[in-house]
Amino acid sequence: MPGSDSDVVVKIVILFLVAMGVLAMFGRLRFPGQKRLSDSKCRRCGRYRIGKGPCSCEKDKHK
Repeated sequence: MPGSDSDVVVKIVILFLVAMGVLAMFGRLRFPGQKRLSDSKCRRCGRYRIGKGPCSCEKDKHK
């Protein structure tokens, strides 16, 4: 007698939860050289900087 329908559903749910756990572990993984999001904020105005150039608040200061 093969497994009943409820056994199959339980196995699918367990596999789904294991897959979500593995994805969560990869999401927390930090690669060398990767900056945190808080490091990419401007120290003066608090806005997020995109790229390597200065923040727009610093650009306006020099003009």
